[in-house]
Amino acid sequence: MNRVLWVIQVLLALLFVFAGGMKLVLPLEQLTGPVPLPGAFIRLIGVAELLGGIGLVLPALLRIRPGLTPLAAAGLVVIMIGATAITVSSGDVSAALIPLVVGLLAAFVAYGRTRLVPIAPASSVAKRPSTARPGLS
Repeated sequence: MNRVLWVIQVLLALLFVFAGGMKLVLPLEQLTGPVPLPGAFIRLIGVAELLGGIGLVLPALLRIRPGLTPLAAAGLVVIMIGATAITVSSGDVSAALIPLVVGLLAAFVAYGRTRLVPIAPASSVAKRPSTARPGLS
């Protein structure tokens, strides 16, 4: 299960880093969709996607505050709920399946890293129980 979660985390991270980076780099005229959104809001979503994509992998990989990984996944679920709702409101229900599936995968990562296979911080991995008996030096 740990490997499945890692594969999903890495794929989602690549997706969100790419999507967020494009929202930050491309001119706003090229980012217009079926529902007009303010440019500042699109940039904000781009920053959130970029940071969420990084947060899916780095805290767990480096074992520095690995509890941030499920939080990043949960934040991306919120973004995907909004993306699904906006896509459905534009009238294209079949296209809403993409953000819906991505959101469900992010929800699985949030659940998996919280309940199924949480990642221990580096400090608890480095601490190993001593095999020496007390008083027998």
